[in-house]
Amino acid sequence: MIKSNNEQVHNFLEEIQIIDDEKYLILQKLRGIVFNNNKTVNDRMMYGGIMFSLDDDFGGIFVRKNHISFEFSNGFILKDPNNILEGTGKFRRHLKITSLIY
Repeated sequence: MIKSNNEQVHNFLEEIQIIDDEKYLILQKLRGIVFNNNKTVNDRMMYGGIMFSLDDDFGGIFVRKNHISFEFSNGFILKDPNNILEGTGKFRRHLKITSLIY
């Protein structure tokens, strides 16, 4: 598991692990994907979830009642030929993750 340098993120992850271990594992898997693709990503707590940034915010992960939402700040520009992204707002799009599949 990737440990966050941000104390608020670290505390949030610990709380989620106590409440719902499956969601904790999903969060850690998603964080791993982000950090394995770019080691210079920063994470911090914002809007009740974990936001990721380089020069600017590019997305975040948020715990919902029945899923984890991986949100893309400028998701409207992403190519989505299989129509898996959800959202109809001006910019943001998201994926709903309900379980880990190995």
